[in-house]
Amino acid sequence: MHDDYAAYAERFGLTQPVTLPVILAARAAATPDAEALVIDGERIDYRALAERVQSAAARMIAAGVQHGEHVGILMGNSIDWVVLFYAASSIGAVTVPVNTRFKLDELNYCLKQGDVRVLFYVDTFLNIDYSQLLRDVEPAFDATLPGDVLPLLRRAVLMGGTERALPAGAERFESLADTPESRAEAVTRAHSVTPDDTLLVQYTSGTTSFPKGVLLRHRNMLMNAAASAQRIGVRADDRYFSVRPFFHVAGTTMSLLVSLVSGACLLSVPSFDVPKVLTILDEERCTLTSGNDTIFLMLMSHPEFKCERIHLRGGWAAAGPEIMQKIHDVMGVKHMVGAYGQSEASPNVVLNDWRDPLQLRVAGWASPHAGIEIRTVSTETGDVQPSNAPGEIQVRGWSVMKGYYNKPQETAKAFSEDGWLRTGDLGVIDADGRLRMLGRLKDVFRVGGENVAPAEVEETLFGHPAVQLAQVVGVPDPRLGEVAAAFVVLRVGAQASGEELIAWCKSRCANFKVPRYLRLVQSFDDIGMTGSSKVQKNKLRDYAIREFNLA
Repeated sequence: MHDDYAAYAERFGLTQPVTLPVILAARAAATPDAEALVIDGERIDYRALAERVQSAAARMIAAGVQHGEHVGILMGNSIDWVVLFYAASSIGAVTVPVNTRFKLDELNYCLKQGDVRVLFYVDTFLNIDYSQLLRDVEPAFDATLPGDVLPLLRRAVLMGGTERALPAGAERFESLADTPESRAEAVTRAHSVTPDDTLLVQYTSGTTSFPKGVLLRHRNMLMNAAASAQRIGVRADDRYFSVRPFFHVAGTTMSLLVSLVSGACLLSVPSFDVPKVLTILDEERCTLTSGNDTIFLMLMSHPEFKCERIHLRGGWAAAGPEIMQKIHDVMGVKHMVGAYGQSEASPNVVLNDWRDPLQLRVAGWASPHAGIEIRTVSTETGDVQPSNAPGEIQVRGWSVMKGYYNKPQETAKAFSEDGWLRTGDLGVIDADGRLRMLGRLKDVFRVGGENVAPAEVEETLFGHPAVQLAQVVGVPDPRLGEVAAAFVVLRVGAQASGEELIAWCKSRCANFKVPRYLRLVQSFDDIGMTGSSKVQKNKLRDYAIREFNLA
């Protein structure tokens, strides 16, 4: 596995072992004055970044963070986010990125299931009051941690200022001690980190009612980043703009770490505002970017979009052929590459080379990285498919996760009997070994780039006292790709309107999961039931498209 990394290490001037603290130290030594990050108006070079990471690592040690313990980060994209992530990794701790859109039930689940011991958070973000949300999850937040709801969460650390009084159970980041002794211990701890240590617990939506925590090692993510940077053609003088949230692996591996291993400057924003992004792309002379269909469509369709404001050479996109062609023709980006992956694979599985012919890149035919194997398997027989025969995409190699945190049964189900990761996606591999993803076999659908498991939304609806049964499917949407549509059977004698149920969801789950359409029905008998009395989601989706005139 480390031999696979050697070619990438030589290309990017990195040293072994493959750990984040080693690579950050090498980067700071090689190009200390190069700009590393530009986020929300704040700029920092690699020397200053390494210094802030050392200080934060010392403060984490002062807070009692041990090797292998889970550290939560709840805030939008910022230099502080990056500093905390790198600091945790440098002392052998494991970062648990918390989705900033999470509400009560989701935050409770993530912190509890993820065994978060120390949480770094901001008071508010995008009009969300995290201090109040944390109070609602754990009442001891206003007294003394740990509490009864989250017995493992022993410290909550506020990042940045606030005009409000600090909750009794929290403390300020600045109050944590940064001493010569804790710095010395941080240096010692950095040397004890190994490539096989867990770097991240990435929560990802699946077919279960709540997300699963994907365990990703240092070598998983750093090798994936280096391999991807090579295919994208990242250079040390590149200015790479990414709007991807750092709580997603597209924001950590494919944005932060791609930049780190190549010495490029990463530019980002806390939230996606199209005019602001267009201005940054222009004024900062960005050369690379990344995104999905929705992001690129929103940029190209905005009144302030002008091709002469775009200075991009390339980047990567998770987008279909029509959008890939528009990125080339309308935005004038000549070397954009197509990507396919998932969190369980760190995340990138296949990626074009920036020098591939445009026809291949637009059509979505991309090759796996060296040391990564792919195959397609018949969903009916389980047999490995020949070239050009569709089947479930399966993956094996150094980028594949350890498993799901504290979910042995789900981990076992994620792998075939002979050890291949089951992606749940449908694809085809050509005679040259290039893969094209055709669609999802799972129930999961994507809303503007966010994975949504129907069971998560159904679970929220089930919590309403009037709801007997709820079924959710993804339906087409011209802007977001897909949105949620819900069908609900009420309890006998109970009353609730569709508007009331949507409002119920809005207060309990992230906005992108809230049903755009909701219809009350008497039963699902006429829509389609299986022999085991389960609703057939494919028939329900077709019914929804007709019912809501979405054809």
